[in-house]
Amino acid sequence: MMDNQIVTSAEALENDVLPKIKEIHTTNQNCPSTGDLPKAMKEPAATKSPAQWAYERIILYIQNFEKQLDSDHEVGLGFVGGDAGVMKIEGLGYFDPDIVTYYGTNGAGAKTQLIQHVSQLNVMLVSSPKKVDQAEPNRIGFQLATALERDADAAT
Repeated sequence: MMDNQIVTSAEALENDVLPKIKEIHTTNQNCPSTGDLPKAMKEPAATKSPAQWAYERIILYIQNFEKQLDSDHEVGLGFVGGDAGVMKIEGLGYFDPDIVTYYGTNGAGAKTQLIQHVSQLNVMLVSSPKKVDQAEPNRIGFQLATALERDADAAT
């Protein structure tokens, strides 16, 4: 189906640099949408380092994943390509121009940090049981997304 909407040259240029999301699922799953992107993600990708751009999109995916969890589970990070297990995500950051880092604890309760180059980005989000003595699950994605709504750099 063709979209016959007429756009100005400025709108065409803006549409070309704004983020686009396309997902298709076989199940009834919530997908991130460009309609409700945080303020920081509406800025052109060309103004950001690869690390900042990856960081912002990972936050969006974590937040969307958490929307699908019940009150007994939190988001964890599964390590792809190794047997390091799962890290419960407690923080996320980036170091320009090309490093993304995850902070958390592993299944044994040890502090962990994954430092990853954006060219090696490979993240598996997993549902992890929250601590038994914890009343509510920690929703890190929603905390991180708050930073993307600020006027200042999301990393500060």
